[in-house]
Amino acid sequence: MGYRVVVVGATGNVGREMLNVLAEREFPADEIAAVASPRSTGTEIEYGESGKVLKCKNIEHFDFAGWDIALFAAGSAAAKEYAPKAAAAGCVVIDNSSFYRMDPDVPLIVPEVNPDAIDGYKRKMIIANPNCSTAQMVVALKPLHDLAKIKRVVVSTYQSTSGAGKAGMDELFEQTRAVFMPIGEVSPPQVFTKQIAFNVIPHIDDFLDDGFTKEEWKMVVETKKILDPKIKVVATCVRVPVFVGHSEAINLEFENEISAEQAQDVLREAPGVMLIDKREDGGYVTPIECVGDGATYVSRVREDPTVDNGLVIWCVSDNLRKGAALNAVQIAELLGRRHLKKG
Repeated sequence: MGYRVVVVGATGNVGREMLNVLAEREFPADEIAAVASPRSTGTEIEYGESGKVLKCKNIEHFDFAGWDIALFAAGSAAAKEYAPKAAAAGCVVIDNSSFYRMDPDVPLIVPEVNPDAIDGYKRKMIIANPNCSTAQMVVALKPLHDLAKIKRVVVSTYQSTSGAGKAGMDELFEQTRAVFMPIGEVSPPQVFTKQIAFNVIPHIDDFLDDGFTKEEWKMVVETKKILDPKIKVVATCVRVPVFVGHSEAINLEFENEISAEQAQDVLREAPGVMLIDKREDGGYVTPIECVGDGATYVSRVREDPTVDNGLVIWCVSDNLRKGAALNAVQIAELLGRRHLKKG
């Protein structure tokens, strides 16, 4: 007997990717429901290679009773309104929005990093999926933290336009086309605050009073909740003209001595990590190479001579996969193994 699974926000980038990942990993689902906003009701979405087609149901009228797991990819407003309704009906919610992440009664999970935290899901029947940039970073940091105890993290991100949804990807495409086919001027930005084509924008999400952005704040507080509250984290988050795949340059300071060779050894064996680190032309991974893959790639591992016990690493991952859809499905798999035990 398998699970009855709901994908909420099934017509969006992440929702569609959730359906792809469920099919690829042969998640033991007896039934899948695609749910979205009223304007998407009736939209047909393919599920799996068999050509099975799901028709989107209207979330306003959907009854979660009798369903086991709901994967939410519909944003904070929908999560705020409908996740408690699903939970009250006995359906465990795995939410990709930021709304529940810092709720002390909601586990924030990356299965390779803090699987035991999932045991607290019954308090609200909701489990939170972390921010895409946080998810890939903590996968890379976990084995290093276990080895030498991280004191401080300084991270600069290079985040793709897919992190802003389909509209962000479309804006990059249209602006790029306008540059190469100059029929008229490049259209003014709608999704981003400045032109994204052939540019980088050091601004993701809203600005806070201290000058950091909310995206940067998320990386700080989520890393502490998932990995270790004692770790000091500072982030600069930048949008770059890439369609899919987030990259991060990460400076690490440890309590204990650690060499680049030791770091490479533990990263090579770490779950969810793929070490590609050859000190030669092309001996590293770039965003375009990670698209469609579930691994967190680590390259350019080297010692930082400016601090005691310091390392610098380069980290790349498909933000629609490990940063969102794959991590959510991995949480569902973990939930099934530890608690629901079907399939």
